[in-house]
Amino acid sequence: MSDTTRGFVGRRRDRSDDLPPGQHLTDRFPVLSTGPTPRVRTEEWELIIRSSDTSMRWSWQEFMDLRVTTIVTDIHCVTSWSKLGTRWRGVSLDVLLADVPTTDRYVMAHSYGGYTTNHALDDLRGGKAWIAFEYDGRPLTPEHGGPARLLVPHLYFWKSAKWIHGFVTQERNDPGLWERNGYHLRGDPWREERYARWS
Repeated sequence: MSDTTRGFVGRRRDRSDDLPPGQHLTDRFPVLSTGPTPRVRTEEWELIIRSSDTSMRWSWQEFMDLRVTTIVTDIHCVTSWSKLGTRWRGVSLDVLLADVPTTDRYVMAHSYGGYTTNHALDDLRGGKAWIAFEYDGRPLTPEHGGPARLLVPHLYFWKSAKWIHGFVTQERNDPGLWERNGYHLRGDPWREERYARWS
């Protein structure tokens, strides 16, 4: 079963300069990563979501048997490029979180290779986030986060963790890798939340 959603594009699309502050358009899909690119075979891949009350796990086949959505959305990188109308296929976090009881308000996303990034659960629910396995009609390549990556297009793209392995709920909004190194805890491109603002 498959749905299509326009994602959270946030603004009109009739002008090329209708972008978040400080962004410029690109037709390319730049590859930016920290550390080596993990090579995870689908036979070995799994997705895990843990809370204080439960632990859920999906193999690749179990994940692929879930309801799939087609997402058409704009993406914005903190390094200032934006790409409009990108097309993905994936599984909504609403589906994956439906049976995960928790009173926690935050999660830490964990990737194969050790990358982490924090999120408020409100930024992952309500049709705002997916685990994507396909881009532009093709399986995700390892360089772009394949076999599966987090897709949270209403936030800067560093929040869309490549090579996603799982999530752990947390009471506090503890920072992930880039957030510990000066990036904003949330990363809204329309508010230009690139870096932490120390008081």
